[in-house]
Amino acid sequence: MASPFLSNTAISFSSSLSSSPLLPSISSSSPIRFKSTTPRRRILIVRSKIREIFMPALSSTMTEGKIVSWVKSEGDKLSKGESVVVVESDKADMDVETFYDGILAAIVVGEGETAPVGAAIGILAETEDEIAEAKAKAASTTTSGASTPSAPPPHPPTPSPAPAPEKPTPAPAAAPVAEGPRKTVATPYAKKLAKQHKVDIKSVVGTGPYGRITPADIEAAAGISPSKTNVAPAVVTKAKPVAPLKATAPPSSLPPPVPGSTVVPFTTMQTAVSKNMVESLSVPTFRVGYPVTTDALDRLYEKVKPKGVTMTALLAKAVAMALVQHPVVNASCKDGKSFTYNANINIAVAVAINGGLITPVLQDAEKLDLYLLSQKWKELVEKARAKQLQPQEYNSGTFTLSNLGMFGVDRFDAILPPGQGAIMAVGASKPTVVADADGFFSVKNKMLVNVTADHRIIYGADLAAFLQTFSKIVENPESLTM
Repeated sequence: MASPFLSNTAISFSSSLSSSPLLPSISSSSPIRFKSTTPRRRILIVRSKIREIFMPALSSTMTEGKIVSWVKSEGDKLSKGESVVVVESDKADMDVETFYDGILAAIVVGEGETAPVGAAIGILAETEDEIAEAKAKAASTTTSGASTPSAPPPHPPTPSPAPAPEKPTPAPAAAPVAEGPRKTVATPYAKKLAKQHKVDIKSVVGTGPYGRITPADIEAAAGISPSKTNVAPAVVTKAKPVAPLKATAPPSSLPPPVPGSTVVPFTTMQTAVSKNMVESLSVPTFRVGYPVTTDALDRLYEKVKPKGVTMTALLAKAVAMALVQHPVVNASCKDGKSFTYNANINIAVAVAINGGLITPVLQDAEKLDLYLLSQKWKELVEKARAKQLQPQEYNSGTFTLSNLGMFGVDRFDAILPPGQGAIMAVGASKPTVVADADGFFSVKNKMLVNVTADHRIIYGADLAAFLQTFSKIVENPESLTM
């Protein structure tokens, strides 16, 4: 009796080998012969896996990403942890690594293209034998993505613009005419002609769009041959009903673009900034300004500047020290029902970069000495301008500092970032004439700082006390170097 194990059937395994269902049918009395020399053997086929490379969520606010460049090309072998593609998130460019070994069989989303978070941007095959199947899967993914936009083309034929001109030419113009007597609609010039030629405008049948009475209608009613100047508007008005004006009317609420202008779509970063700015409008804010004398701070800056310390680092350190004494200004409200006293003081500083704005964060700023804080700030700025910041380096701020003083701006208001309690806008330090208690005049350098705060958790007295503390630290800056 031939053994069932000596058959030509190929057994396929996907990931693990399970017990054969044939084993229970074998009795102990059945003679089973195993020949080592027989060419017929049990064949085990282990199928490899085809995996998709997804668009990752590189930040909590990211909804889509743009492919900056593919580090690897189709057909390249990949190792786990190796960079495959550079993706532009809402704030930075980041390398995306692969979690598996394999071959980059197909690129689904090319360089410069955008894909939503979670969408497949590439196909990874485990072996060369699966490359063809992976390419077919990539093609089906691309086709399915393109099938959605291909559905709208049936819409242009359905309106069938051809029948539209046929309707006004026969007698359907009588429909607007029937409504004409109820409400007479005429152009201003037609009304003027009607009055001039003593024509009862209510008895005139309009031939313009939607039964509008044109100058040509008045001239026809008065028995006057239409002039060339009056014929031209009639031609234009007849051409208007052909195009579906009512369909295009709602979008035309926006003013038309200026001739010669260029429309530029938002970059990913500009889209994120726009979204945050609109979101900030839902927060009730108020603003408080305060003049701060900076003579002592200016002298300190001249001493530490050769050591690489910037004015931004000095101000960030002063803000952090003031927030230690006023934790409510470092708090945040995100749900409108409660607020959080943040355990860390993370100072986000606004930095203008090419094509947008980003706020690198000096984490635990109150715990770092001035020189280490300056070194950290320099590294963050370099990474920000190279678009290499990690998410926690730009989205973990608890208080924001915006300094336009280096541009000579004396005062400005800043918009509160979502999820934070306050933002400080710092103007330039300028010589100002002041009078002391004895009535003597002197010239001192003063800068104006304006703080925008969330009025749900921070009140005027809180902000005033915080600014007083900040002013004392700046006017006596010895503690900044300790």
